[in-house]
Amino acid sequence: MTEVHGSTAGGFEAVRAAFARGRHGDTGAAQLAVYQDGHLVVDLWAGGDPIGGHPVTGDSLGIVMSVTKGAVATCAHLLSQRGVLDLDAPVTDHWPEFAAAGKARITVSDLLSHRAGLSGFDPRAPIGPEELLDWDACVAALEAMTPLWEPGTAMMYHTLTYGYLVGEVIRRATGKTVGAVLADLVAGPLALDLWIGLPASQEHRFVPQFSPQPQPGEEQVLALLTGLGLEPADRLVRATAATFRGAAAEGFNRREAHAAEIPAAGGIANARSLARMYAATIGEVDGVRLLDGDTAARASTPQTDRLPAPPPFDRLPGTEASRFGLGYELPRPGLPMLGEGSFGHAGAGGRLAFAQPRTGTAVAYWCTEMSWNPARGADPRWLPWTDALREAVGPPLS
Repeated sequence: MTEVHGSTAGGFEAVRAAFARGRHGDTGAAQLAVYQDGHLVVDLWAGGDPIGGHPVTGDSLGIVMSVTKGAVATCAHLLSQRGVLDLDAPVTDHWPEFAAAGKARITVSDLLSHRAGLSGFDPRAPIGPEELLDWDACVAALEAMTPLWEPGTAMMYHTLTYGYLVGEVIRRATGKTVGAVLADLVAGPLALDLWIGLPASQEHRFVPQFSPQPQPGEEQVLALLTGLGLEPADRLVRATAATFRGAAAEGFNRREAHAAEIPAAGGIANARSLARMYAATIGEVDGVRLLDGDTAARASTPQTDRLPAPPPFDRLPGTEASRFGLGYELPRPGLPMLGEGSFGHAGAGGRLAFAQPRTGTAVAYWCTEMSWNPARGADPRWLPWTDALREAVGPPLS
């Protein structure tokens, strides 16, 4: 069995053994952290770095992919709570240029809940791996873009565009980048190892991610969608395939990607810090609370349960499976978290961070081997420790 390092508090010993069982077949590194009622009760790590050979500890850092979206959502809700952002207001209240090409009625809430019709960059826009590092280029492309469907009428995951959209609203509202807001309002007060835009001084702690299987590119995804009966000339189909131009796992291992702000996928953290952030969204952690009860309840209220996928994706099975509140993912069969009431975000390859306010629990799982395929359900690495954790904290209170 995999050697596991770290500690667990009394009553959580079974989580350690379950974490080890979930590591079966994983050739990378992993961390698991759990806060209960504001206290760190599980702090575990295991595995190594087959790519760079770096030692891996609980302090190690890595890309957390779309778990970053949950950190961005936390910033947006903090600003809303402070009266800086009105989530129900049009985006153009803060970002006037966004009104171009039929986008004047899109609200900040539409951006947070993936309803804006901007799920991918326009396929004609030259946004590839290098352009994703260029904030101004990405924002300009989104300003000029016509929505891919009527905003508010359907939901489709805004894989990369979410970060530039919500991030630019935050920048316009505060005069600071989303990475700076995260540092000022979240990471600083809680003493977190969590960045959107990693300082060079922290680069030595970074552990690279890798995929055991070749990742599909734009042409392969377009061929797959065409094989499912979708028209390859359809603008949404092409925009969806184009998302894979710059999303290769190895590209996020570059120092240039770490320094840039890619707030849909480029956050860098460890499990301790992600769990601590979520703990502070539902309660006090060492004297710091991020979201009050009303804000957390609003943030985790379902926003997409009755929305279909946009045409032509509404013809495909399973496209209605994703569930979102305002910026956070909500429980579903492939992402059960700790049941209804949980809110958080998963990330490509198997990262996961969330809170369950009814039990006072906050959890984060960090990994470097990108082996999770959401189409196949929950990551098998999650299931043993999720079951053990559920036993330790009990069922959510009704």
